[in-house]
Order: sequence, then structure tokens, then C-alpha cells
Amino acid sequence: MSWNIYRHPADPTGPPVEEDAVTPDKDKKEGSAEATGGNAVPAPDPVAELQVQLASVKAESEQWRDRFLRKAAELENYRRRMEKEKIDSMVLAKSSVLQELLPVVDACERALESFQKAGHGTVGIEEYRQGVELLYRQVLDTLHRLGVVPIKAEGRRFDPNLHEALVREETVEYPENTVIEEFRRGYLFKDRLLRPAQVKVAGRPAGEGPSKS
Repeated sequence: MSWNIYRHPADPTGPPVEEDAVTPDKDKKEGSAEATGGNAVPAPDPVAELQVQLASVKAESEQWRDRFLRKAAELENYRRRMEKEKIDSMVLAKSSVLQELLPVVDACERALESFQKAGHGTVGIEEYRQGVELLYRQVLDTLHRLGVVPIKAEGRRFDPNLHEALVREETVEYPENTVIEEFRRGYLFKDRLLRPAQVKVAGRPAGEGPSKS
């Protein structure tokens, strides 16, 4: 639809002058094109936006997963450490009690050695020896059930982790650093040192070369 626009000339008596027809719809389209600079703005891509959001969610999920795994590992390490400390405390407490029984074993061993050196005596002495031997066996059995085992020392190579050298004797009869006598028996408890063995260790005499064994 269009209209013809007439305007009056300067001379009011002259005929009206017809101007070019103007189409309103065309003017609107042209004005809109000029307002946008002649370039249309593209619409946002919903797929691309969803992909960006999905990547963000995945990254956040991985962060929370890593945090969970670290916390789970820390909790497991803490549980193991507490369990080990609990076991160590129990072993330490039992060790303190067992150490009190070792002098009883020592006394029984010394008594039996005395009976052996003295030989068989009267009936009363023999019964007393048998009583001491029975007590000695019972104490050893009790210690064994609790996990206490004696340390083998005599004839073995000296081990500072298990043996305590009280005497060092120069001799050529034994290889150097060999335990040649045991003064007091040592014991292990749960593979831990309960008491070291007190021993005599062989050494090389002055002027002798090093042992070949």
C-alpha cells in the first residue's frame, strides 16, 4: 500500500506538486538494516552451550573424585597406623610382664645346675630337684605358649642385635667373633628382643692373623 503526498508550492495559487510514493514497509526494512549496520547477529548454538556445561560438570566431578580418593587413602593409613600402635602397645605391656618371669627361669636353671654338680644325694634332695625341674618346665611351657622363644647363642656368630658380650677371650680354638659361652640366656617375644643373651666371645690373640672362617 502506498500514498501519494502532495505539497503546496510557494505560490498558493499554483497546482499541487506530487512527490514520489513512499512505501511504509520498505522504509521500516531499510531503517532496520541501517540500525544493524547491515550485518545480522547469529543465534547462539544450544549444542555448543551444552557441551561447555558438560565439560565443566565433568571437571568438577573429577575434582571431587580425587578429593574422595585422597581422603579415603588418608583414612586407611590412619586406621593401619592406629592398629599398629595398638599391637605395639599390647606387645610392650606383655613384654614388661614376661620380663618379670625370666628371673624365675634363671633361678631354676641355676638350681638344676647346682644339683647336677653336686650329684645325687639323699631322697629329699632328689625330690627337691625334681620339683625345681617341674617348675622350670612349666614356666618354659607357659612362656612358649605366649610366644617367648630362647635365643640360640653358643657356637653362633656374635650378633650385637641379639647378644651382649660380657667377656672377649683370645683363643685360636674358635673362629673370631664366635660365642663360646653363654652366661645368661636371651629371649625373643613375637620376633622382638625381650632380653639379649649375655655371652663370652672369641677373639684373635695378639700377633695372629685374621680368622679364615
